[in-house]
Amino acid sequence: MKVISFAFFSALCFSASAQPVMETGSQKPMPETWIDATTHHTVVRLTNKPGNNASFYFHNNPFVGNKMVFYSTDSTNGRQMYTVDLNTRKLEQVTHQASPMNGEILATKGHNVYYQMKDSVFVTNVDSKQTKLIYVFPADFKATVATVNANETLLGGYRSSDAEREIYRLNPEKHDYFNKIYEARLPRTLFVIDINSKQLKPIFTDSAWLNHVQFSSTDPNLLMFCHEGPWHKVDRIWTIDVRDANKGKVQLMHKRTMENEIAGHEWFSSDGKTIWFDQQLPRGTNFYVGGVNVKTLEEKKYKLDRNEWSVHFTTSPDQKLFAGDGGDPGQVAKAPDGMYIYLFTPEGDHFKATKLVNMKHHNYKLEPNVHFSPDGKWIIFRANFEGQSEVYAVKI
Repeated sequence: MKVISFAFFSALCFSASAQPVMETGSQKPMPETWIDATTHHTVVRLTNKPGNNASFYFHNNPFVGNKMVFYSTDSTNGRQMYTVDLNTRKLEQVTHQASPMNGEILATKGHNVYYQMKDSVFVTNVDSKQTKLIYVFPADFKATVATVNANETLLGGYRSSDAEREIYRLNPEKHDYFNKIYEARLPRTLFVIDINSKQLKPIFTDSAWLNHVQFSSTDPNLLMFCHEGPWHKVDRIWTIDVRDANKGKVQLMHKRTMENEIAGHEWFSSDGKTIWFDQQLPRGTNFYVGGVNVKTLEEKKYKLDRNEWSVHFTTSPDQKLFAGDGGDPGQVAKAPDGMYIYLFTPEGDHFKATKLVNMKHHNYKLEPNVHFSPDGKWIIFRANFEGQSEVYAVKI
């Protein structure tokens, strides 16, 4: 893998002594760069433009070369995708769509972003900004694309029922619809679309809430999905080979071992060999990041303290480090002092935690969704401690 040097970020390190030392979020706005008064780590705002700016969900890769793709919503352009150059912080608008668009699907091979507007799937090249129509769903197959495979030949997604959409319509808040959809046991279908032939192929249907669809980071035929619902009630993490997809071929990746155990917010390692996940034995009591080998199903786990539990975790490109986005006292860990961006270093069977950003002024209704920068030297996250949503990077 090519290692990219982030010259602008490096320059900030040399001038760190010139940056103000401040409590993060103590004023609105914050300067573009500051040193967190609690952790003494340098924080940089990456998205210096009007509107609300949001980085991708934690398991969706946002990087292509030295650029990061993100969404921005403003009164002039609506919700569009942009890139920020991690060397210079220069912003470029990638999409110019008049209709609402959804999707965080970036193909590093072709430098393409895929997204959906109503029943149509489009692709825009990050470099040329050229846009093409990829696929239009039939009227009797209302579905959502969610992921692209490693060699950019297939898109993957799920089809939900009209009955499920009606539950969403009547119960727009997550705390209202979540249990209702789980208990309804309505059918969902996983599918793939061949990007070249434009052919859609349903691959698996179950009377379960199939969600969090992710292609492997390296194996173009391996698709991961979850059984969504209350985590302590579901064996959540599954995979399927899209070449031989039938109900007998799905693979449960981790079976719960005790009552109220949970395992979720799963993601592939950069080499595709491991699926990592938040694990609690049982729920809200003992906290781990667990991992399972994709081929052998051998498992490992690292213990962490209650305050170090995070809404989402992730791994560095070289797989030597982990990061987490913390959580507030109202979340599952009930952590009294967990509102930090964390760096985790494995030591034996546990993590050694380093606090990077004090998030006491952040409202965790917006999940920070941490990503390592491609060079592994910064953690990128989103936050609202300035009032609006912005994307930041903190120096490890």
